[in-house]
Amino acid sequence: MQIQPRQQLLDMWRSTARLSFVDGDWQFGGRDGANSISDAEQLLCVLAPATEIPLFRLDNPNVAERDVLDALDAMGTHVQVPQRLVRALKKYVDRYTDADGTPIFSGDTYFEPGEPGAEIEPQQRRLDVVDSFSVSITLMLATIGFTRIFRQIVTRPELLDEVAELERAASKRLTAAMVGLLRSFAVNVFSAEDDFGQELVRMVNQDRRPTRQVVEELRNALREINARLRDDVTIGSGTKESGEFDLPNRLFECGWSWGIVQEAPEIETSDVGVQRPGRAQNAPYLYFTTVALDAIQALSSERTRLLGLLDEAQLKLAQSLQLRFELTRSYWAAIAGFGQARWPLEDLPWRTTDGVEADYFTLLVSGMMVQNQIAVRAPDADLSRVADVLEEVANRSRITRRSTEREPALDVHHPGLRFVLEGSETAGGPKLAWTVADISPLLLRRTLNLAGLLADGTARSRLLDLADELWRHLDNRSLTGGLTDGLWDQPAGAFPQLDVKFTEVSWYYTKRVVDCLVTASHIINEPPLRSELLADIAAELLIEAEHLYDRERLNNSTYSGDSLAAELKQIGIDLERARNRRRERPGVAVAVAQDVLRRLDRLSAARQATHGTM
Repeated sequence: MQIQPRQQLLDMWRSTARLSFVDGDWQFGGRDGANSISDAEQLLCVLAPATEIPLFRLDNPNVAERDVLDALDAMGTHVQVPQRLVRALKKYVDRYTDADGTPIFSGDTYFEPGEPGAEIEPQQRRLDVVDSFSVSITLMLATIGFTRIFRQIVTRPELLDEVAELERAASKRLTAAMVGLLRSFAVNVFSAEDDFGQELVRMVNQDRRPTRQVVEELRNALREINARLRDDVTIGSGTKESGEFDLPNRLFECGWSWGIVQEAPEIETSDVGVQRPGRAQNAPYLYFTTVALDAIQALSSERTRLLGLLDEAQLKLAQSLQLRFELTRSYWAAIAGFGQARWPLEDLPWRTTDGVEADYFTLLVSGMMVQNQIAVRAPDADLSRVADVLEEVANRSRITRRSTEREPALDVHHPGLRFVLEGSETAGGPKLAWTVADISPLLLRRTLNLAGLLADGTARSRLLDLADELWRHLDNRSLTGGLTDGLWDQPAGAFPQLDVKFTEVSWYYTKRVVDCLVTASHIINEPPLRSELLADIAAELLIEAEHLYDRERLNNSTYSGDSLAAELKQIGIDLERARNRRRERPGVAVAVAQDVLRRLDRLSAARQATHGTM
């Protein structure tokens, strides 16, 4: 792998610290202005590596790596860095909390008018959005984990109070974000004959069979998910009446809408302030579904469990979210892999039930399918089929294939894929829109995740080669010069034909590149793949080496000298090392055994020359 996560993250930290920490205070804002999402993404560019990669930890300055602290020297000394990070996090929480104590999860400057020239009303900019709920869950979990460890080394009472206050505020925001995600869950039930149903059947019917037969098989494939949605999902969802599921010829889709669903009930939990009324359409959006699933995974991560980051009320909310996670993941995996021949996922581009098709949607659905394959322990053959899809997306989006002077495929990179937020107009004003342009870092992250799952060395190597190509593409898109040097995004760096030039950093894009580097570091830290072939070769080499070693010990006199005794002793140690490594690192065992055989051969040749015997 050509990606060098440590050095690249350190370079990004250096630029982030210089840009963000000005005159002794953390400054929010970037290319898209300040809002609850962008500002969280800015903080996560530092906090995500610091809490997910042990080498980058900042919560204990006494054990932090020197180059890590040097990268953040714009924030002060090794003692000042964690303190100032605490104040930056508290500044964020205070900034996005109403006067009555209700956390704010608005899209604000990320919202766009659905029609050119339309004016967004102030109350629309304050609408809650799933992206804010999700990024807040990630940031608050990182914050609570950071404070749990940092407070153990704090001795000054006033600083200890600061840390405790931040942890309480972060916990409240975390609870509110979890409540928001629950109230944003949507289930869209429709007839197989209406537009939604026809689009879904068209997508899954890869064998071109009679519609009635496909509908019946699809209903059967989704029967268990249907039953659990009807019987188990009882709080905070946008589901229709359960009776609608049982009507003949009914199909459905589930996931997360763009915000709190219309008429979503309030959730009884600890004080999180006012639970605002829902405005979002009761139908899932693939993009918001994906970001919600990523946040829910963080709630159930090993780090969250080991540090005990969730209180009793949050654990209950997390269980409800986990149920929705499993149902949503299973639903989209069933749709993407429906049928006996070609998967719908392999029929690029993915087409949604509202008739919009895009390779970006294929990438989103592939991620949910891989999550399900992990859960069911799918064979490498199935994972390799998804790998083929990722390679095709990279080609079709002109990341690994040369682009013509100007073509529609480049639009997904800039200005990005744009979709309307149905229901946003009910707040008074025009329909709002949302734009996503992160196909490149998302594809790299999906590729790295899938490579880490493959047990087949050839398939894994192929994906890592693709990851290297994707990284070169991203590297070309980094900003150059000034305080933003080494941050993102400059799409014209990879596509010179794009008539655009940015000077400000996009924290939206930079944070997604950080996610890729964090994922790459996890892949590198994993044990290497174990080759059965190399393990067998190592075993054969060790048999011969051990026999020759025993013979040398037998045939050499005890008066042969200290140097020979030391050499034989070291050979014995190396043989033991090779035996211990054979199971987990057979390649290392082969290399050590070969070295031992060469040394034993030299000893044998020297003895033969001296005594004339073998």
